[in-house]
Amino acid sequence: MSVLTLEDVNSYYGNSHILFDLDLEVEQNEVVALLGRNGAGKTTTLRTITGTVPRREGRIEFRGEDIADDSVDKISNRGVKLVPEERRIFPTLTVTENMQVARDMSSGNPRDIQEMYDVFPVLDELRENRGRNLSGGEQQMLSVARALIQDPDLLLLDEPTEGLAPVIVDDLYDVLSEVVAEDVTVVITEQNVDFALELSERAYIIEKGANAWGGTVDELNEREDLLDEYLSVGGAEAD
Repeated sequence: MSVLTLEDVNSYYGNSHILFDLDLEVEQNEVVALLGRNGAGKTTTLRTITGTVPRREGRIEFRGEDIADDSVDKISNRGVKLVPEERRIFPTLTVTENMQVARDMSSGNPRDIQEMYDVFPVLDELRENRGRNLSGGEQQMLSVARALIQDPDLLLLDEPTEGLAPVIVDDLYDVLSEVVAEDVTVVITEQNVDFALELSERAYIIEKGANAWGGTVDELNEREDLLDEYLSVGGAEAD
């Protein structure tokens, strides 16, 4: 069953055309990676799904229902949760208070805070620490926990390893592997290609706001030409 479908989606920032006839499909309990250089349109894709960037043309369906014209709040209440690259935790609240706020905002059946501490033992040790006193990796884990506590139908992760030290990336991978094992449907954007492909089953490559390739992770791992052409380090505009 398709959880998410984008078909011929076009999005703009003002007069700047960012996404060009973009197609995307995500199945139930699947993990899909969106790959591409900085500025390719990955973050814009997630923001379009959540409604923060309105699509001008094309179709966006969530569980078979058209959500293209829904408000940000309505899309969130349907169970689509974004973990943004900026993390956006509350700096003056404790770890527990941050999760309680997210739990109180849930429109469905939120999970228990203790359950999140079982998944994120690092946070359990920091439950009384304020958000501003957490490291970047700890803030990222809290951001993911805040989304998961709302029991999302679709979890969108935007560049979760951005700015993290390698040892913290390894810790985050262990946590997300456990999350994925719970059969959560996930779309992840990531510059760290190895990290994303280790977690994912399928991948899309986006280049200049359009589909460049789509297929299984196994197929992509056999295509060094694609990895070199679309995913090698290169400068581009802000995503």
